[in-house]
Amino acid sequence: MSPTIFKWKGYRFFFFSREERRPHVHVFCPDGEAKFWLEPQVDLARNHGLSQAQMKELLKIVEEKKNDILDAWRKHFSA
Repeated sequence: MSPTIFKWKGYRFFFFSREERRPHVHVFCPDGEAKFWLEPQVDLARNHGLSQAQMKELLKIVEEKKNDILDAWRKHFSA
């Protein structure tokens, strides 16, 4: 199961239910995929195929939406 948290400009922000417990978010688009750690701070875990410009934009949106993403994470994993 990989719940979608939100979509933005063609990117899908989601996480996998059966992956590691450290809060993170995956971001997918036709160009590639990235994974960001959310704690202790937003940080890139990996990038496959996305450009520097895309990564800069995604880092900014993940930082802006960090609390919403963490809320979705906690809600999902507390169920």
